Amino acid sequence: MVFQKAHDRLVPESRPNPSPEGHQVLLKVDACGVCRTDLHVQDAELTGLQYPIIPGHQVVGAVRAAGNDSMVSEGSRVGVAWLGWTCGECEYCRTQRENLCDRARFHGHQIDGGYADHMLVDSRYCFELGPSQPAAEIAPLLCAGLIGFRSLRMAGDARRIGIYGFGSAAHIITQVATHQNRRIYAFTRPGDISAQEFARELGAVWASGSDTSPPDRLDAALIFAPEGQLVPKALKDLKKGGRLVCGGIHMTDIPSFPYADLWGERRIQSVANLTRQDGKDFMSLASELHIHPKITTYAMEDANQALDDLRHGRINGTAVLTM
Repeated sequence: MVFQKAHDRLVPESRPNPSPEGHQVLLKVDACGVCRTDLHVQDAELTGLQYPIIPGHQVVGAVRAAGNDSMVSEGSRVGVAWLGWTCGECEYCRTQRENLCDRARFHGHQIDGGYADHMLVDSRYCFELGPSQPAAEIAPLLCAGLIGFRSLRMAGDARRIGIYGFGSAAHIITQVATHQNRRIYAFTRPGDISAQEFARELGAVWASGSDTSPPDRLDAALIFAPEGQLVPKALKDLKKGGRLVCGGIHMTDIPSFPYADLWGERRIQSVANLTRQDGKDFMSLASELHIHPKITTYAMEDANQALDDLRHGRINGTAVLTM
């Protein structure tokens, strides 16, 4: 399923399977999560996009063929996340910050992704998986889970955490945070009662619209919704010394706000991509805590419907394409 150009809907296309070389492997895709980033690709809101592009970067599949230098063998079950290649030479790569590599390439962005029955990937950026958990349940962990995990790490040891935008990443990281005995305050679109009930079911101690104030001042705020106006709102909800983490790859412009709302050593930080170590750490933790995303499955040919449902807030949890 291909975006031929910006703002187009996906169209089906038949291509011959590529042959893996060097570190590459050819995957038979079993499941691919649907992410808000895929909407940003459709809407041309990311830099460096070159169409046509096959989106998708939360992929579970089996290795069908492997290049001579592959790190995984044929038959292996692997996961594929957003990060697809880094240079390994720049100051960021050499200091364990490969997520900031200026030459990095990403699946479903510069590298064709998992909205397909087969996918060519660099085996060095795959995560080997066990055989037990269904592919459709693993797929959301590979982006929503990973970005949520990196965002939660940036919140430090915060105990009272506000989550703004209760979608795919939020519903996964709420499970992690409640296992860690943290208190989650969920902010949804105003009037979205379904999402608020969903948040409480997963352990949130409070849930309401983003136009309301929480009953307690927050130690940290994680913003997953791509709405810049939530930044000044979240700052007002933070206690002094609190951290505000913007977890999305794209956000609308942040409106101006008074310095007094930032004063008191409050901090604003973004999350940029992820590292392979993030993936290893989170997948291990998710297995240990038995994290189970809530999923809604779609056939690959119904990918446009999945994107429409995501865009219009009709999904609690994560949409997943299955083969």
